[in-house]
Amino acid sequence: MKKKVAAIAKSTPFEDALGELEQLVEKLESGDQSLEESLVQFERGMALSKFCQQALTEAESKVKVLAGSETDEQALRNFEP
Repeated sequence: MKKKVAAIAKSTPFEDALGELEQLVEKLESGDQSLEESLVQFERGMALSKFCQQALTEAESKVKVLAGSETDEQALRNFEP
């Protein structure tokens, strides 16, 4: 039976998600799990990777706004209300 991958809470700190992702990569590289366990871990890792990438993209947008490299209109589109 396939295990469901837990959703990553939006409030999860970036560092925690990245740390979990690093641990999953180490486990997958060890090759000690069954195929099913590896697939579940891979799926979780993909979700963590997407979460981390989104967090980095949002941080980059904020830095651009703070540095003044975007117009006011671009800044308004990039920030959520």
